[in-house]
Amino acid sequence: MVQKGFDCSETTMGSESRAKKKLGFDNEKYLEEQTTAIHKRLSKFDDKLYLEFGGKLLFDYHASRVLPGFDPNVKMRLLKRLKDESDIVLCIYAGDIERKKIRADFGLTYDMDAMKLIDDLKDWDIDIAAVVITRFDNQPSAVIFKNKLERQDIRVYTHPYTKGYPTDVDLIVSDQGYGANNYIETKHRLVVVTGPGPGSGKLATCLSQLYHEHKKNVRAGYAKFETFPIWNLPLKHPVNIAYEAATADIKDYNIIDSFHLDKYNKTAVNYNRDMEIFPVIKRIFDKIMGESMYYSPTDMGVNCAGFGIADDDIVREASRQEIIRRYFRYKYEYVMGLVDQDSVQRSELIMKEVGVKPLDRKVVEPARGAAKDLHNKGLGNKGIFCGAAIELHDGTIITGRNSPLMHAASSLILNVLKHLAEIPDKIPLLSDNIIDSISTLKRDILKSKTVSLNLDETLISLSISAATNPAAKLAMEKLIDLKGCEVHMTHIPTPGDEAGLRRLGVNLTTDPNFSSKSFYEVA
Repeated sequence: MVQKGFDCSETTMGSESRAKKKLGFDNEKYLEEQTTAIHKRLSKFDDKLYLEFGGKLLFDYHASRVLPGFDPNVKMRLLKRLKDESDIVLCIYAGDIERKKIRADFGLTYDMDAMKLIDDLKDWDIDIAAVVITRFDNQPSAVIFKNKLERQDIRVYTHPYTKGYPTDVDLIVSDQGYGANNYIETKHRLVVVTGPGPGSGKLATCLSQLYHEHKKNVRAGYAKFETFPIWNLPLKHPVNIAYEAATADIKDYNIIDSFHLDKYNKTAVNYNRDMEIFPVIKRIFDKIMGESMYYSPTDMGVNCAGFGIADDDIVREASRQEIIRRYFRYKYEYVMGLVDQDSVQRSELIMKEVGVKPLDRKVVEPARGAAKDLHNKGLGNKGIFCGAAIELHDGTIITGRNSPLMHAASSLILNVLKHLAEIPDKIPLLSDNIIDSISTLKRDILKSKTVSLNLDETLISLSISAATNPAAKLAMEKLIDLKGCEVHMTHIPTPGDEAGLRRLGVNLTTDPNFSSKSFYEVA
């Protein structure tokens, strides 16, 4: 154990110690396969193809975690290739706006995530053709969202709940069903329909457009691009099971596509919602076009992620680790009141299915050990003993703990920066003057109950110190090396800690313990 002033850290070396983590996914091969598959499907329809884009269009960190090497923005690179022949329509469910549903990896509500996506697309020189608010019933928050977009010159359509869905196909495919939706004007042959999270109304929007197109004698078609589950991997492959772990809260599960097996005598994997709704979709296709273009849910898909896997062993292990991360996430969300106990229990069963346990995540035990050591020494801050640990890309594990001066996350990051920059312990990264000034601000002016520095405050302090302290400047330059590292904390991070860790791009898990005894004070 190494004592570092107000920082306390432990460094251990894993068996991979000085070896960089290997990659299991080939982006370029995937990009070529995926572009070819979309063009091939587009060629089957003379006039137009509506492509339902499932999953995350940008920043697909789940995919990058289970498929090491997967570029989280590779789908945007794909769209960039198709830019001159495609329009993008963004769907968002009015109910998600109203109940302020959160995208966990960014901590943003779905409406804010939608606006962020619009901005991100602009950065890629791609414009949104329109936004569709689905199942709209004049929900107050959805109306505000609509007004905000329209006042920024973005076309917004509202679609009500489809009458008769899902049982009365005659009513669905009529002027009272899909016909009640306003037709969305687009320019190109390929229309990409995307949206934040499941249930955003992407499919209904595609089918509604097909109804309107065929009434105009436009020969339009539909296809689905969904990264997970990967149809040409085994049903119980860890990548596919990791998808079940990621959707335990909505109770998705994978299943063999029986329609595909019956038609082609070939095994393919799909998930329950697509399987359950396919007979209805097939009847809707029959009603709109006079015949169905597909015989199975797998037929509808154009996903080629499975062809990009370069090392199956690496991908399997990465997926097992993701299953453990999801377990910790559900434990956290349960104590926060965001999910029910069933989600936690389901994630536990999934862990047992693949033969892993929480301590198989290498940073868990060192973080808990740091907190226990702090408790044994009677240190900590106001009776709270927080530990944190990070695993670097070379397998090194470093720990940090909380103190009256710093949160555990702050201590952890300063410790790891000293390690990476090879800065001796006796050289401070933050001056006493900066720490005292922030503490005075929090205590005497902002009247905060706690004056210890959270990670956001620590990073700002480090940047100020870097202007005059060469060691701090050298340490700050190492922050980029933390992206993709594994972190575990024994207590739920405060907003300032969580925001800082998210910006650093680490993969965070946490034990379901609060870092304060106060319900409101969360500095």
